[in-house]
This record gives sequence, structure tokens and C-alpha cells, in this order.
Amino acid sequence: AQSAHLPNAVFAIDDPKGFNEGTNVVTHDLWHRFYQEQMQIDGGRNDKFVAWADSGSLVMGHYDGSNLPMWSIAKKYVLADNFFQGAFGGSFLNHFMLACACVPYYPNADTSPVKGQIAIVEPDGVTLKPADNSPASALAGVPKFANDGAITPDFYAVNTMQPPYQPSANKPAEGGDKALADPAAPTTLPPQHEITIGDLLSLKGISWAWYSGAWQAALDGKNATPVPNFQFHHQPFNYFAAYAPGTAARAEHIKDGGLGGEAFIKAIDDGKLPQVSFYKPQGNLNEHAGYADVTSGDQHLADIVSHLEKSPQWAHMLVVVTYDENGGFWDHVAPPKADRWGPGNRVPAFIISPYAKMGMVDHTQYDTTSILRFITNRYDLPVLQGIVARDKALRNNDQAPMGDLTAALDLTR
Repeated sequence: AQSAHLPNAVFAIDDPKGFNEGTNVVTHDLWHRFYQEQMQIDGGRNDKFVAWADSGSLVMGHYDGSNLPMWSIAKKYVLADNFFQGAFGGSFLNHFMLACACVPYYPNADTSPVKGQIAIVEPDGVTLKPADNSPASALAGVPKFANDGAITPDFYAVNTMQPPYQPSANKPAEGGDKALADPAAPTTLPPQHEITIGDLLSLKGISWAWYSGAWQAALDGKNATPVPNFQFHHQPFNYFAAYAPGTAARAEHIKDGGLGGEAFIKAIDDGKLPQVSFYKPQGNLNEHAGYADVTSGDQHLADIVSHLEKSPQWAHMLVVVTYDENGGFWDHVAPPKADRWGPGNRVPAFIISPYAKMGMVDHTQYDTTSILRFITNRYDLPVLQGIVARDKALRNNDQAPMGDLTAALDLTR
């Protein structure tokens, strides 16, 4: 009844003549998992988004964004329309791309509590093996797989795993350290040891922090649903041994953004942001389908930008607002072919700065690692190995290199 009158094509979810569901309505959460996204992209044909999903034609939906506050900010500054999520899949893996341009690893997964989550994958390394009773098509039901796990056959964690440290969705072990998540839980990722962009900044003496909305509330056991709905797997530095509870690095660099971002906004208004600042809004403000609406998060972003524009530090700022992943929605642009991990689908990105080329749409090819590339160049840091590997893979596939955001800026001012 809802879709009978819709075209067999893309459609606006908020069209009064269509679904007529506004941007203030929480929709179904679409599949956005590591293997399924690659199957949806289908070698660049981008024609299997309905087939390898659990939501029918909703994947073909979009919104008329012209009534959202970030629309006017995009018109004022720079909208990057060729920006791709760093990795295939969801928030978990793409936050690692932002922190380290790396993929987390689970040693000895086949003899560990996670052994049941090792995915069964076809020889192409991209396609999940369908279950014997999987429907013949999406018209007959949701696809089923032999084992749609979080771990690759060679033990990389590509779908959501929980942090080894609190706050985590996994509670401490009975009688164990209250600052840890139960390591015997099958969804607890062991502490990671890769080099992060934070490590490199610290080595150079560059101040930085990851501000997380509702972090302290989550630590205090006050993570109510639907507000603030703190998302444990969106906090990448909480997976690394270098930032374990009790370390000086954790105290210095992992910060509570406050409920509704109030602590982060205070740091903005007081002109006390470190040289590099990351901010992750709490769950009800992150626009994630399934548990958050678009309007609330978009308005929150616009409010943050307004505070940044008035900050004592504004004259020296570059602000990048982007999204961790595509949420499972279809896009017509095939991502560039690079390495095993990505990049995945296009995501929106806004480049906001007094140095921005005002009113510009930047067609430069970017991905999540482009943010790290800018930071690396700005502070003359060593290049993370994941960025080196991606550059090589792009060259080997005759693809254009990823930009470092400077095409959107006029640095001669």
C-alpha cells in the first residue's frame, strides 16, 4: 500500500506524493555491512542494493535536503560531491579508517570466543555464501547466508565488535576489572596496537582530542534510549591499548563532549579546542536510520558550525563535517577501485573555513582518509601505512589519487 504508487526508480522519502515521511521520522535501519555493501555495488554496476538488503525499495529513497539547515551552510562554504566512505560497511570499520586508516585484527580468531563469527565467503573474497534456504530473490524474502559474521576468514574485524574498555556494550567479566569489557564475550574485540593519527600527532607535540557526546553519561551507566543513545562502537580510540583506562594518553585525549555536545560547545566558545579536534555526536543526534531522525542531527551540526564561526579560534580553523558511512542507501556513483577494504559508497562532506573557496562544489576525489592526509601534510607527520597502501592500490587500478582537501581552500589569504 505504501509503495504501489511509487516509480520503479529513486524517490524522495519526504515527498507528500510518495512516502510522505518527514526528516523528523525515524526510518528502518538499512543493511550497511562489509560484504553486503560490496555485493550491492556489484563490481561498480551499483545495481544490487535492493537484492542484497532487508528493506525492499527503501534503499532507493532520499530526502529533499533544501529545508535542512546544513543545506545553507553547504551553499555558503564547500560541498564535496565526490567524497567516499573509507571502508566498505558500517560505522565500526569506518571509524577505524578515520583514526588509523587501518582495519582491526582479532588474533587466533578460530580458537577464540569469536570463532562462530568467522564469515563464510565465496572464493572471490567479496561475496558471502548464501544459505541453502535463501530466497531466490528479494521479492521472496530477505537474503540468508551460511554465516554472515563480523570476522573475515583471515581474522580481520570488519563488522561491529565492542570495545575492550568501558564504556562498552559488553559488561565487565564477573569479578573482573570494572574498567574492561568481558574478553570472553564473543563480540569483544581485543585491544588494538596499530599506529593511529593520534599517536603521530602526540609524537610531534600537536595537541588533539576526541570529543564524544554523552561519553561520561555512558561511563556512569546513564545511557538511556532514545536519548542520549550513546553508540559504543563509534569511539575508535577506545579500542587501542595506547588509550586504555588508567593511561595518561586516555586522560589527555579522550574527552567527554557532554550531553547534547555541551562540553564540546563550551570548549569552542572558550577558544580552548586543541589543534586537532574530533567530535562524535551522541546517538540520537547522529542521523542514523533505525534509531535517529535526520532533522535533529542536522540541526545539531548547524548549531555546532554556528558556534565554531563565532569562536575566538575561527580565523585559523578548517572544519570538515562528514558521515561515517552511507547507511545502506543506493548511490549511482561507483566508488573508485582501490584496495580490499574500500573505499565504499559516497557520503556527504562539507568543508567549512575562512579559507574555503566560498560557494563551491568541489569535485575532487576524496575519502575518509583525505582528512588524515590533510592533517599529515599540515603538521608534517609520517604517513600512515594504510594511506600508503591505498595510494598504491589506486595507482595499480589506474584510479585517480585521493585529494587532501586543499582543492577546496584558498591558502594564499
